[in-house]
Order: sequence, then structure tokens, then C-alpha cells
Amino acid sequence: MIQDISLGLLNTYKESINSYDEVIDQNGQVKPYWKGLFDTLESIGIEELNLRNEEIIKKLKENGVTYNIYDSNKNSNRAWKLDPIPFLIHESEWKTIEKGLLQRARLLDLILKDLYGPQTLIKNAIIPAELVFDNSGFLLPCFDIRQKHDKQLLNYAVDLARGPDGKMWLLDNRTQAPSGAGYALENRIVMSKVIPELNKKTYRKRLSPYFSQMQQTVDTLGNNSNENPNVVFLTPGPGNETYFEHVYLSSYLGYTLVQGNDLLVRDGFVWLKSIDQLERVDVIIKRLDDTWCDPLELRKDSLLGIPGLLQVIRLGNVSVVNPPGTSILENYGLMAFMQNACKFLLKEPLLMNSVATWWCGQAKELNFVLTNLPKLIIKKTNRKQGFRSIYCRLLTKEQLEDLKKLILKNPKDFVAQEEVSLSTTPSFINGTIEPRFAALRAFLIADETDYIVMQGGLTRSSAVKGKFEISNQLGGISKDTWIISDSPTEYHEKSVERKNTNTQLNNSLTSRNAENLFWLGRLCERTMALRSFLKIILNSLNENVTKSDNKQPDFLVVLLKSLTHLTQTYPGFVGKEPKLGEVFDNDAIFENPIEELLLLINDSSKPGSVVYNLQSMLNTINQVSEKWNHDTRRIINLVEDSLFALKNTNTNNITFVNHGLDKLHIRLFSFYGNIYETLPRDNGFYLLETGKNVERILSLLSVFRSTLNFKKKEEEEALLMEAILENHHLLAKYRNIYKSHLSLKAVVNMVFLEKNLPYTLSYLLDTLCYYLSKLPKANDPNRLSIAEKSALEACTIVKLIDADELIQVDEFTQFRPKLDKTISQVFELICQVSTNLSSLYFNHSVMQHSALDTLENRDTDEI
Repeated sequence: MIQDISLGLLNTYKESINSYDEVIDQNGQVKPYWKGLFDTLESIGIEELNLRNEEIIKKLKENGVTYNIYDSNKNSNRAWKLDPIPFLIHESEWKTIEKGLLQRARLLDLILKDLYGPQTLIKNAIIPAELVFDNSGFLLPCFDIRQKHDKQLLNYAVDLARGPDGKMWLLDNRTQAPSGAGYALENRIVMSKVIPELNKKTYRKRLSPYFSQMQQTVDTLGNNSNENPNVVFLTPGPGNETYFEHVYLSSYLGYTLVQGNDLLVRDGFVWLKSIDQLERVDVIIKRLDDTWCDPLELRKDSLLGIPGLLQVIRLGNVSVVNPPGTSILENYGLMAFMQNACKFLLKEPLLMNSVATWWCGQAKELNFVLTNLPKLIIKKTNRKQGFRSIYCRLLTKEQLEDLKKLILKNPKDFVAQEEVSLSTTPSFINGTIEPRFAALRAFLIADETDYIVMQGGLTRSSAVKGKFEISNQLGGISKDTWIISDSPTEYHEKSVERKNTNTQLNNSLTSRNAENLFWLGRLCERTMALRSFLKIILNSLNENVTKSDNKQPDFLVVLLKSLTHLTQTYPGFVGKEPKLGEVFDNDAIFENPIEELLLLINDSSKPGSVVYNLQSMLNTINQVSEKWNHDTRRIINLVEDSLFALKNTNTNNITFVNHGLDKLHIRLFSFYGNIYETLPRDNGFYLLETGKNVERILSLLSVFRSTLNFKKKEEEEALLMEAILENHHLLAKYRNIYKSHLSLKAVVNMVFLEKNLPYTLSYLLDTLCYYLSKLPKANDPNRLSIAEKSALEACTIVKLIDADELIQVDEFTQFRPKLDKTISQVFELICQVSTNLSSLYFNHSVMQHSALDTLENRDTDEI
């Protein structure tokens, strides 16, 4: 007799059930596949399950899985939550659910084509006209727009939960930009790695066929003359709630991730602005809400869409998944008329129940709603009005009266739904397994003849016991969803042979991403250069005592002033120029420089500080998230940890501050090394390296000029030269050649003219010229670009330097005019390189739009 090892956990869980639960069938027995899962959980043990749960949290963080949450004060990236206990449905039940989902998808597609076409549903009074025409989801400019594919609703998601009859009920439709499929895939991958024991005893359906079908469907939408359509994945940007998924899916499916300002309409087509050329776009996978898609015909204040997009769709020159106008199907009020619409269009009854719904725009239904208000949930037909569902049983008598008045004021704006008892499912909460309400989001994609249903989905359970609050906005916890079978299922994937084309092999580098990668190189180098110089100053403060009058040594004063010039954080240590009649004590800051130095480290509101630069760098990294692999993401997480630690540095302990800066240095170098080893040698890599070299050159010139353009005392100048050599990783090499003797001529020769040391000016300029030469040239590839010309001129000036001439001093002023002039010339030319790159690659001869954060936040598809 086999021992039943699941009695402990399973019995404990059964005792905590107080409503209908997924584990128990209608006869009160434990479902066999749930019993098998509890067997495995028992063998793992609660303590080990806790450790696995911690590993899931760690893995999700390493993979950068987030869901952006907004409140009234700020926006933040909330870590994605994944329950280690999956949600199970047997395939015998799933087949019934599939039939209902397929029917609903066909029905909604027919409704969509009817409402934007002959409108027979309205003419035959199947659906009230007011419910359609007064709804913000009905977009008149989209009327009579038809795409190439027979199905207009190509991508469809639906929220389900088990109703009181033991069957799955439809709760909500997601049609304009369905989200969650990427999270479902990530959940499956993480669960497979962290809890492999669950895989060994259970046969479950795969998710990959859904994504393969998505690629095949997208391929069929391309232009007939193009066997490899150019597909882009349109996102509102990093401020959007599900931005992680946009990055994840675009990378997984192999499509270029774009924002609205990466695209333009010209000559009746949509074009992608890449740094090589304008590339025609065949298919857009849209993750914008409909009204933001085209500011010319829809929402005029949208900075997220593409002006003229609707006209290109009308011409049949671009396909969109899903096309603008599908938002009308998300109207809660339509659910009250689905049964009649199904009989009218499909000549059959609905196979899947929906929650009972009453539209208040009809007298009979309105009276029913007002009479039974305490039993109902009130929603708006326009879901974009920011109206949260009202659970009337929670209201006082006064609140119910106020709600009645609100409904009577404009009844057609409101919908009432029955509040039904939904099922719970096992969830791992704070070290115990307990029942929580849950809902499943299922996903469908159109194929050549019908729809394909994902064999799984995204399940979300409530974070609060006894409440049906599954939204991620409210802290809902996701689950991997398993469609269980009794035997392994073989899947034969269709293979589609494509021609090898450049657009297939390499995602295009958009102008926006080109600029972000260039600035990523600059910001990373800027942060490292500032950290390096701060280290030298902080160490000097530790090593040197102040003079009798509490003043710092002269060389340290020069370094502190140089730091202000480097960071452009004036007045800083440079001080203010007193006006007539005013007196400033500009020396006071040197008596206790730590206060200003700490601001240069941890003040996030101070442009030029370490934390400010680091935050800007991380924001830029987020703009090009699709470029990073898992190892890079792990390093980025460590850099974020350093940012948090430095922000909270409020001590005057120099050793502690140094320790934090050292950690940051190691992590930034790890980031450099990882991307250098893993990024493909393409235009994005060349621009990142160009940005890094531009910033490194400018930092070197700034420090050298502000420390040695005036002659100092011999001992002071020796200390300054040592600091410069150390700052540019040249001190050990200098001592190896010249021993301990410090000569300005030798320092100039090494720092400016040595060709084999990575931080010398000559080496950096040669490297800069090399990377500039690798970038595309729009006109003649055999001629120098304007950026190359500026870099070459700077390189020539440096290579013609005569060190003896450069260090000459004006006896009266002790100024080194030749040194200052040379550095100034080179500095200006390198600044011109940056400006020239902007005109060459980061802008086109069209207006560029920037996605405002507030608008990004307002474009949401809550999951």
C-alpha cells in the first residue's frame, strides 16, 4: 500500500477553505491532479518551499520583471509577484472552456466589423445605439477601416473565474492592447527553473504554440511583395505599466521595439527612422490605447502615436494588431447584450456564461438596479473615465442614496453587475498555504481560419484574504497556469522558411535608441570619471591635515576647484564673483569641504552629482532595455542597489563613503565589461563606445586644464601631476618609466601623446576616430562625415603638440597660454563631434515627438 504523504498539507489546506475552491470538485472530493501537486509540495516541505519562493523573487529581480505602479506622488517599478503554487485546470475541462473562448472571439470579431460597417446590430435593436455612439471606445474615424486579414480582432484576451455553478465565467474582455502573455511566459520559465520537481510528475501543455502562431499570423499581414515583413512593436515607453512585457515580447518574437516618435508617415506609408535610412514598416503590433494612436484624427494632444496612421491603414499600406477602434469591445455595457448578439450573428446561444449585467440606459433595467443596489457592483460603460468599481454592499445608506442620485443623473453611463461568489485557489502566503480568490486571463490569436487559444494563461490571486482584488495595481499575485493532461502531448511546430535579409538578421537601430546608447556611454563614463576624481580628493583629505588657520593645502584647493569645473556644479568650490558692495567668504567652504562633497555624491536634485548622473544613466538603460541579456540585468540591479545606498549616505565618515564609491566603481566596470563582451558589433555598439570616448576625452581635458594651466609651486605642482596620473590610471606606468621624478614635460608627453595606454588623449582620439568611421554615411561612404572631420582635426592638433612649447609660462601671470589654448581647441572640437552626431543620426528632417511621462502613465492596460 502506497503511503499518502500529502495528508498533512492537504488536510490543513482543506480546513481553511470557506467557499468553493479549485482543489475540490462538485462532489466534495479532492481533484486527482491537485492531490498530485500537494504530494510534490509535501515532499519538498514548507521550509524548502520558502527558500524556493525567495529564489523566485531573486530570479524575477535579476530578469528585470516589473509592473509599473503609479500613485499621486510618484511612479515606481514594482517587482513582479509570482506564487510558487501554480493554477491547475485539467484538459478535459479546458476543452469546454476553449469552445466558449473561440465562440466569444468569433462573436466579438463579427460585432467589431458590424459596428464599423453595416451596423445591423444597431438597426435591428440588438445593441442600443446610445451604448455605442456615446462610448469613448467607438472611434468614428475608424469607420469602414478593414485590414487584409479576414479577422479584424487579431489578438484577444479574456478574464475568467469559476462561478457558483462550478463553471468558468467570463468577467472582462481585453481587445485594444491585450497584456499579460509575456508575463505568463516568464512565469513558466522561472517556475521550470526554480521548482523542477513539479515538472516531473505532471504533464502540462506548452505555451510556445501560441507565440509561434502569433509570428505566423503577423507574417500573413505583411505586404504581398515582401516575404519578410518589417514588423515593429509599438510601446508608449518606459513609463507604461507593462513596459517590461513590451521589451520581453519584442525580443522574444524578434521585432523592433519602437515608440511613436520612431515612426513617421510619408507618401502613404509608415516609416521607421533608423540611423541608416528610413525603413518601410509593414506591421505594427500596437500596445497603445486606441485614442493615442493618431493625433491627426483621434486625440489631438497625443505625443505617443503616429500622425497620419489611420490614413495609411485605410490605404492598406500597414497592418496593425489590434487596429484602432477595437476599444469599443471593452465597453462593459455590451456584456448585457451578448446573448442576443450571439443568436443574431452566429445563430447559436452563448457557450460561456458572463456575469449578469444590466445597462442602466433602459428603464426596466434601471429600476431593477436601483431596487437591488446593495447586491450589485456598479461600473461605468466608459472604462477610461477613471471610475473604480463600486461594491454596493460595502456602502452606508447615505452612500447608497448618493450613488442612486449619481446614476439617475446620467443612467446610460452606468452598468450594474451581479456580485457572485467566485472560487478560491491554493496560494503560498507568508509561509503557509491558504485559499485566495483568483481569476485567469486567457489569450487567443487569430490564425488563417479561426483562433488559437494559449494552452495556459496568466492567473492572478488576491493579495488580501476574502477580497476579490486581483489587479496588479492593488498588489495581486500572479501564478503559472497549467493545463494538465494525463499523458505527454507531442507538438509539431510548423516551420516557416524565410529568406535571409538584413532586416531579418538585425533589428533596426532607431534614431531614438541610437541617441540613448550614445548618451549611455557618456553618462556611464561621466559617473566613473567623477567617482575616480572624488576618490582622489577624499583620500587626500584623509592623508593631509589642514593648516593652522583651518585652510586646506594649496594643491587640494586646486583639486576641489577642478572638481567643480568637471561637474559644472557652480558656484561650488569655485565660489561666486562678488558684486559691487557685496562680500563673499569664498574660502569658508574649504574649511569643511565634506558637506559640499557629500552633496556631489548623494544629492539627487543636484545636476552633476554622482547620484544624479547614476539616475540619468539608469533611466537611459531602461530606454534600451531590449539590448540587455540576463547577466547584464543582474549587474544593472547591483548598480541600482548602489544608487539606493549612495542616496542614503548621510555620514561624514570618509571611509564609509569611499567604500560605497568603490562598490559603484566595480559594478560600473562590470557593466562596461559585460556589454563590451556581449553586444554585437553593430551601430548601437559603435555609438555607445563613441559616447564613452567623447566623455572620457572631455573629462581628461577638463581636469588637466583646470589644474595645470597656471604654474604652481614645485611641490604643489608635483602633487597635482600625481593626482592627474592616478586619475587616468597612468601613475604606475609613469613611475615604471621615470621612477619618482615628476616632470610636467614627461607628464604631457605621457598623458597627451602615448599611443598604447588606454587613457591617454592620443589613444582616446584614435579610438574615437575608429568608431566614428564604422558608423553609416548617408552620402558618400568614402568621405569623412562632419563628426569624423572634427575628431580628425582634434587628433591632428594633439599629435602635433610640442611638449616644450606647451608648458611655457608667462612670467608675469604664471599662465600657460599654449597649453590652455590647445586644450580649449580640442575640447571645442570634441563637443562639436557630439553636436554633429546629433544632426547626423539622432534627428531626421521631420518633427520629433517626445513621450511625456504623464501621458505614458495614462496609457494603461491593467493586468
